[in-house]
Amino acid sequence: MENLDVRSFATSDPNGFLKEYSEKVIFDEVQRVPILFSYLQTIVDESKLMGQFILSGSQNFHLAQNITQSLAGRVALFKLFPFDFQELNSVGLLEENYINNLIKGFYPAIFDREIPSRIFYANYVQTYIQRDVSELIAIKDMRLFQNFLALCATRAGQLLNLSSLANESGISQPTAKAWLSALESSYILFLLPPYFENFSKRIVKTPKLYFYDTGLLCYLLKLDNTEQVQLTDFKGSLFENMMIAEYVKRMHHCNQLNDIWFWRDVAGNEVDLIINAGTTQEAVEFKATQTIMPNLFKGLNFYETISKKTSLRKYLVYGGDERQERTAATVLPWKSFGDNMI
Repeated sequence: MENLDVRSFATSDPNGFLKEYSEKVIFDEVQRVPILFSYLQTIVDESKLMGQFILSGSQNFHLAQNITQSLAGRVALFKLFPFDFQELNSVGLLEENYINNLIKGFYPAIFDREIPSRIFYANYVQTYIQRDVSELIAIKDMRLFQNFLALCATRAGQLLNLSSLANESGISQPTAKAWLSALESSYILFLLPPYFENFSKRIVKTPKLYFYDTGLLCYLLKLDNTEQVQLTDFKGSLFENMMIAEYVKRMHHCNQLNDIWFWRDVAGNEVDLIINAGTTQEAVEFKATQTIMPNLFKGLNFYETISKKTSLRKYLVYGGDERQERTAATVLPWKSFGDNMI
């Protein structure tokens, strides 16, 4: 539906259009022709055939809105994120050094068209984010919004402080909240909720902010090469962001959704990822290092002690290549994270 002729045909004569494309067809960017949804509802109800149409679109908000209004109960929903490790590795495109993947990003066009990441993300910000986000909310000053987006990048992997983010961006707190919501709806970033059972009253109840794609994150942080990432204070947060985003992507691509959280108390004790895997809980810590030291297990051990979980599996995911079974936790290389957990 990006093609103006196709879009005009579908808009002006939906009955004729759907006779031309009557079954087993993919309508891409279908949110651009919202009138089609009501006609598709009639076809689906009358034919009672499943899977005749695949509807795809890059604007989650508008697509979901139209589906909710016209096709509720008649659809299966799938979220298609940028490539995950397993997809890239299966065709030999996953780099050996995690930092290279982190900087390059995971959007298909980067690999399909061999576009340099910096050029791709510069255009991505200018077109997709500005165009689609501005359709969700009225942005009077795009410069302020770009500044807001860049400041969100500096907070990746950190607790969300909406008041501080608004003040530093020069906008009101309600505006910051609206802009953040738009970026979530556009699958630019997501919030990881805190885990709080009653085993500790001194816990953090604020979500943490992450980006779905670290290539975009590095672009916003102006990190272009391996040396810059190695030296930046953001290195640990970037690794954590990449790994948590990987788990989120893998869950959706496998259509196996687990409840996930992070855990942290006011003293700074923390576990990066808590996964509810049926009757078992999994606690995962991410470390960008390639050297395993005993102090890296501190957060996992503390959580095990305070939570008193009897069916807890602990994992330390690091920037190296070897899997190790240690007393404190199972050590996993970054490449294989999620392989046996989903």
